[in-house]
Amino acid sequence: MILIAAGSNLHFCGLDSQDIVLRAFQALGRVSHLKKVSSLYETPAWPDPADPPFVNAAAEIETDMGPAALLAALHAIEAGFGRRRSARNAPRTLDLDLLAYHDLVSREEEPGPVLPHPRLGDRAFVLAPLAEIAPDWRHPVSGQTAAALLQAADAAGVRKIA
Repeated sequence: MILIAAGSNLHFCGLDSQDIVLRAFQALGRVSHLKKVSSLYETPAWPDPADPPFVNAAAEIETDMGPAALLAALHAIEAGFGRRRSARNAPRTLDLDLLAYHDLVSREEEPGPVLPHPRLGDRAFVLAPLAEIAPDWRHPVSGQTAAALLQAADAAGVRKIA
């Protein structure tokens, strides 16, 4: 199972964050097969809740690309929506994260993306949409399901957008 998270809290070229996330998944669908896409969720900005709230979602995809090539494709999609990498956790037009690539586990000292995403298990804004589309997915290190990780996380302020 290949899992992607998306988030946005800045507008771009007249598109609001909801539109950006939805269009980002359309763009992802042009380079992969979208199997499932979650609902949209609104979540408070972190670490500064005074920043605009985020719109978050998750998707399950299929692709023949390896993890490094897929991450490069995600970065290209981000750039197409005006993503500028400035300060860590700064507001952004689009953030696409490779959460998991099957059961692959790789560390920072290894070449390629760190997998699974290193902060995946602590982030309710990622876990809520992930648990919606893949509640039984198991973290390849902890063995916990997405649903169990979400239950243990602080989900205050995470709400599904109708």
